[in-house]
Amino acid sequence: MNATRTILADFRGAWALGLALVLAAAGCTAESKDSASKAAAKETGKDAAKAAAVVEQERSSWPMFRGSPGLLGVSSERLPDALALAWSFKTGGPVKSSPAIVDGRVFVGSDDQHVYALGLGDGKKVWAFKTEGPIESSPLVLAGRVYIGSSDGFLYALDAASGKLVWKHETGDKILGAPNWVKAPKGDATWILAGSYDYKLHCLDAVTGKSNWVYETGNYINGSPAVSDGVTVFGGCDALLHVISLAEGTKIKEVEAGAYIGGSAAMADGKVFVGHYENEFLCIDTIAGKIAWSYKDRAFPYFSSPALTKDLVIFGGRDKRLHCLKRATGEVVWTFSTQGKVDSSPVVCGDRIVVGSDDGRLYVVALADGKELWNYEIGEAVSSSPAMAEGKVVVGSQDGGVYCFGGKTAK
Repeated sequence: MNATRTILADFRGAWALGLALVLAAAGCTAESKDSASKAAAKETGKDAAKAAAVVEQERSSWPMFRGSPGLLGVSSERLPDALALAWSFKTGGPVKSSPAIVDGRVFVGSDDQHVYALGLGDGKKVWAFKTEGPIESSPLVLAGRVYIGSSDGFLYALDAASGKLVWKHETGDKILGAPNWVKAPKGDATWILAGSYDYKLHCLDAVTGKSNWVYETGNYINGSPAVSDGVTVFGGCDALLHVISLAEGTKIKEVEAGAYIGGSAAMADGKVFVGHYENEFLCIDTIAGKIAWSYKDRAFPYFSSPALTKDLVIFGGRDKRLHCLKRATGEVVWTFSTQGKVDSSPVVCGDRIVVGSDDGRLYVVALADGKELWNYEIGEAVSSSPAMAEGKVVVGSQDGGVYCFGGKTAK
């Protein structure tokens, strides 16, 4: 979207400048030339400002789990050189949910059964909404609404400004994974996707909550579905990677993973990257319907969802390490050791990576070589995945806290 709008701005600016040149060649007066030049400059300035505003708005948001529908785990934010705790907010239960950040607010769920909206600047509660079960699902914030699942089996749509219920849709069991979204094939609606422990992937209308289609698998769906190129992909406890047509909700392919998949996959360029419970991380070619490469190190499962850059894939493991591989081949680039399992999903931010660990710390490591650059000891496990916006990092902890880090202020 950014590229499209920027190109459009360049085109409009070029058109206005071209018009000024045509008028000059046609023998317009000096006054007309001056007017045309001023008009062109004004038009170019307006469009450049609009394009910059769009870029800034999207750069300053983290609207969903992993940041984008492909679940890529990459942020365009530039982290401060030194981070410090800006604020913390205490909920009534462990925070396994990963935050979303939109319009200066942090949205996150808690095992205390509430969804919270907090001020990004000060951490103060704006509103809270109670469901009837713990919330591990991460929120999706889209078009003024917050979509989130609960262990009570419902997918909720809330008004982002007030926290009031817009609609709720009942599935047959708990929803632990984050919802995702896609434009309807005709472009006339927005659809919400959510997997449930009722073995089904549900596709709902974003405005009304009415079902468009349901796809049934052979076991629990724990993670979030990834969306790209007209398909959605997800793994489940049936040990399969499912590739589903978004238009009809029908099977395109199933690929045997070899063990049940507890985390969420990242998808780009027809390839899916995901780990499973039998200690293996996979790259799956969805076009060919087969495993392109696999990585197996030590006998520990992978629940962390990967981050994808152009050349690298980065993910956590229950072997207490962060792993970085070459995206094309699965060859090891580096590993980084923590003191606890890494179920938190890493986020790439420029030349750095941010990730939590069950050792109670939030880490920043160098993308190039995996060297530790910074850590903060929260104290309890950090299985929540970080969100980034406006130069801040926000993450939840199993001590019940939501923590926000920003640049150090001068004393």
